[in-house]
Amino acid sequence: MCATCGCTDLDEPGPLSHDHDHDHGRTVTLQQKILAKNDDLAQRNREWLRERGVLAINLMSSPGSGKTTLLERTGRDLAGKLALAVVEGDQETALDADRIRTAGCEVVQINTGAGCHLDAAMVAGALRTLAPAPGSVVVIENVGNLVCPALFDLGETARVVLASVTEGTDKPLKYPQMFRCADLVVITKTDLGAYVNFDVAQFGEYIGQVSPQATMTSLSAVSGAGLPSWYDWLTSLVPAAAR
Repeated sequence: MCATCGCTDLDEPGPLSHDHDHDHGRTVTLQQKILAKNDDLAQRNREWLRERGVLAINLMSSPGSGKTTLLERTGRDLAGKLALAVVEGDQETALDADRIRTAGCEVVQINTGAGCHLDAAMVAGALRTLAPAPGSVVVIENVGNLVCPALFDLGETARVVLASVTEGTDKPLKYPQMFRCADLVVITKTDLGAYVNFDVAQFGEYIGQVSPQATMTSLSAVSGAGLPSWYDWLTSLVPAAAR
């Protein structure tokens, strides 16, 4: 069991829940070891990607924020312009992977079972299965969760966090670690903005407090509004990765 979040997807021995209940010092030490092991594997992933000139994006959000829909639209709109592959993370099923594949992208599904996030070891295997071409983009669609994925480096070039207008304005304050790690924050489902109470300006102020270095944009993958800014941001990183 992962001492960080309680999941069972890391190769760590024994019944750790007992230690968690009764020995907080040991739990902290174990958590540090787990994260250190993951960080070492993540750095290997980063070097592997750099050697091949591949851009990797860690795409994170709560469930239902529109990650898969955005990737479907991106794959279709940029077909022939950008080689896009996806590592799809879910606890169960290959439903999202099937959607991505239908959009024309190469995809590898990772099912974490009880696990609530992807880790660097899982991504390493997926990358070698995908074998992305130089100059291509790999988007790692993490398990829907605003907590644990923020703690695990996967070897990505950049982190993108989605927040839909249906989730409320206060998410950056409630989940600061997730938004603090973001290079780009994307407000999604803006086509529903007229039907929900979401204050874009206030959300931007919260992002400024939590993650002043992050860029912010908004879009609707359904209507297409705002998508050019997302595409420009994504493609602007490709030459650097290829170099």
